[in-house]
Amino acid sequence: MKSFASDPVLSCEEAGSWERQFFGGEESREWPAMRRAGVALARAVLADFEEVGGFSGEGRILVLVGKGHNGGDALIAARVIWEQHPRVVVEVRLVFGERRLRPLAARAWRELFAVGMGRVRAVRSEAVAGRYELCLDGIFGWQFRSPVDAAVAELLGRVNALPIRLRAAVDLPSAGLFQADFTYATGCVKTPVVDAVAAGRVRYLDLGFFSDGGVWADGAGGWQGEVRARVLTVAGLAPLSGWRASRSDKRSFGHVMVVGGSRNYPGAVLMTVLAALRSGVGLVTAFVPETLVGALASRAPEAMWVGWPETPAGGLALEGEHLWGMRKGRASALVLGPGLGHEPETLALAARIVATSPVPLLLDADALRPEVVRAGGMPRIVTPHAGEWARIAASLPEGGGVTQVLKGPVTRVVSGAGEIYYSFFGGPVLARGGSGDLLAGLIGGLLAQTPSDPLGAAVRGVVWQGRAADFLARARGAVAVSATQLLDFLPAALRDSGHEQ
Repeated sequence: MKSFASDPVLSCEEAGSWERQFFGGEESREWPAMRRAGVALARAVLADFEEVGGFSGEGRILVLVGKGHNGGDALIAARVIWEQHPRVVVEVRLVFGERRLRPLAARAWRELFAVGMGRVRAVRSEAVAGRYELCLDGIFGWQFRSPVDAAVAELLGRVNALPIRLRAAVDLPSAGLFQADFTYATGCVKTPVVDAVAAGRVRYLDLGFFSDGGVWADGAGGWQGEVRARVLTVAGLAPLSGWRASRSDKRSFGHVMVVGGSRNYPGAVLMTVLAALRSGVGLVTAFVPETLVGALASRAPEAMWVGWPETPAGGLALEGEHLWGMRKGRASALVLGPGLGHEPETLALAARIVATSPVPLLLDADALRPEVVRAGGMPRIVTPHAGEWARIAASLPEGGGVTQVLKGPVTRVVSGAGEIYYSFFGGPVLARGGSGDLLAGLIGGLLAQTPSDPLGAAVRGVVWQGRAADFLARARGAVAVSATQLLDFLPAALRDSGHEQ
């Protein structure tokens, strides 16, 4: 299994086994890791605050601390934030008391309290009230077992009801009761957090624990096994930001052809072409209804626009199939579907194009129909949302030739062999019309550059778009923006690909 700059997603049991073997219970190894986790947590929280106008630097922070490492991570993060914003007051609720803190959590508490200059204080549960800028939940980790103590449940219920600008869970939301805006998975992602509603948006804080390229070993010669689920990391974009060969021209970087558009949906294919033009591909050709060519070409003159005969309703007509036949030999990848519409004649044309494609292809939007996705034999990428997936799931060809990009709050890329890659980049800023069209163009352009690697094109495209979406939301918020503004943040997402999230 290729790793594509990804780390394993582990069950709680696997994570526990790995931690025991990796650290061996040695505080000399655990403390530096806890510090890295706390610093990474603080940086990620402050970065995510930018989406809602930034951290104010005043007010109160609430830190909920249990016995173990999650609490230690939260305490160190609170110290880092306080050191940058010394006007805040840090209130710490030691849920089980100071005496029950494990050694490293106790050390983190002592250090925070010592440097707090009177602005760090321990509080009782009944004093947890009013407005907070931030709440860090570090009560329970992967070792938690039900049932939860009634007093803890009551505290979590009260915290959930308070006006708090950002609620952050460390690793896992405590007892599944803490309602997080973000959950920050430190060091590795545990399977319960992936689909947990209480987790809010998940961020993976890569602390550099895994570098084995796809096979997780416990590091001590014991259990080994291939991990079938992985989390994508920003480092996967690094190859795209390096030097390009000096002796190259536009043909060196592939030629993607886009077939789509209709009188009713002219914007979708334009957005796909605009994204393809930003993907680094050398050439883009777009086949669209002939009445749209003038308007679309004026918006994206870098692409080659080919007018296609239209049906009476404004879709692509069968009689234009020869236009594809004349040019398909020049393509290195095909994108089919954005704005295509669902006329029977146009869908029949789509199936014939897929059946005769000599290159790998991406199927999106209206091309995600059973009769289209099962046509032909070339490797393909499909990019459905939940409704489209339900429509085509039973029709996907067998044999490993299909890469699935399952779009949603947590996008999953599934290889033909069944390996799953999770992307935690992006967020609600992508929950708007046009995001999928942009993703299709971005992945299609990458596929044209690496036609032998559809899975690689898919994972890189997903991370690239998600990372750019994070940058967009942090710069301009997630509400008063449009999908195409994301394109302006693609360069920054590449330049930052070697940095922490």
